[in-house]
Amino acid sequence: MKEKTFTRYEVFVITILTILQFTIILDFMVLSPLGAILMPALKITPAQFGMVVSAYAFSAGGAGLLAAGFADKFDRKKLLLFFYVGFVIGTFLCGIAPDYNFLLMARVVTGLFGGVIGSISFAIITDLFRMEVRGRVMGFIQMSFASSQVLGIPLGLYLANKWGWHSPFLLIVGVSVAVGVLIVVYLKPINAHLKVQSDRNAFQHLGKTLSRFTYLKAFAATTLLATGGFMLMPFGSAFSVNNLGLKLSQLPMLYMITGIFSMATGPIIGKLSDSVGKYTIFFWGTMLTIAVVIFYVNLGVTPLSTVIIVSILMFTGVSSRIISSSALMTAVPEPADRGAFMGINASVQQISGGIATFIAGHIVVERIDKSLANYDVLGYTVVGTMLISALMMYFIHRYVDRKTKAAAKNNAAPPVTSAAIAEGASAH
Repeated sequence: MKEKTFTRYEVFVITILTILQFTIILDFMVLSPLGAILMPALKITPAQFGMVVSAYAFSAGGAGLLAAGFADKFDRKKLLLFFYVGFVIGTFLCGIAPDYNFLLMARVVTGLFGGVIGSISFAIITDLFRMEVRGRVMGFIQMSFASSQVLGIPLGLYLANKWGWHSPFLLIVGVSVAVGVLIVVYLKPINAHLKVQSDRNAFQHLGKTLSRFTYLKAFAATTLLATGGFMLMPFGSAFSVNNLGLKLSQLPMLYMITGIFSMATGPIIGKLSDSVGKYTIFFWGTMLTIAVVIFYVNLGVTPLSTVIIVSILMFTGVSSRIISSSALMTAVPEPADRGAFMGINASVQQISGGIATFIAGHIVVERIDKSLANYDVLGYTVVGTMLISALMMYFIHRYVDRKTKAAAKNNAAPPVTSAAIAEGASAH
């Protein structure tokens, strides 16, 4: 198969969406390593810290559902900018929060806007890029997750240790403002999807999308896909310090090295998803993650080098699951339903993740010596959800495969691509 290449504008789109996702993911992920600092600083319990994390997820899920019906009714560039501005405001509020209640409110505001941005980004990717290269695109987008570890989390921890836990949020605000300016100036209107819209209003469109059985199966799979990270990750820093015996000063090194490997493997995993098969990569990534999780949650005091190796293996498995499943999910909706489907899917992910975090916060118990009890129970729960999600994603894979073959057999028109987007943009 001839190697696929991207145009200069497509490279810009991939780059700007990757950086944008970097700011969104960092805003969420920075709470995990800050947990060991934040809980004693605000004098809060693990359950309260779990609420800070899940508050974002619950508000993001609710906002995604409300916005889903409108997602296909507007130029995606304008929609992206609207929610990104709200996200920046919410993050700024986190950066000036004086106490637990204010921070909880600020996370709700941030989630209302930030939780919708990922679905808009995925709709843009689906509009602009063919299915044959979406694994690669998702591989690059996934680099935002790794970059937040390499650049954001170590820097965030450094700033938090030197100037307090507010400073990482203010850093995110500064980067986000610059990203917003680039989007305003260089991103073209993305409105070709408006040509295939029906006369249904936003609520009818939402209801129609929710009523499709195939879409419901995809949403059910997403529910289980979200539980793993939301259960284990928020308490990862506290577990590393208080159970594995690492020092707070060693956490930046752990996240940085793990992130560098994740950055290197992301594009490779994406390319393999396109060449070997998206479900194949998802399945073996799931098996790797399961093995590592079982080992990880049962560790006691462990040398830093061992924890780094385990983290690299775990994130390789997680990245394989995220990249391949994200690429596979983009092929499920019809062109007219992409925005609504992605919005609902993101909402399902956030809400189920919020529930998972809330439950995890009540399962994990802090002992007198500050170590966490029942972390292994979380690990076994995650393993169970991974096994079920592997089966559910198999049926999604079968559906996408039949759909792709049917389109090829009937010589169907290709999905809306960058050429169509450019055509729509030229009208402006």
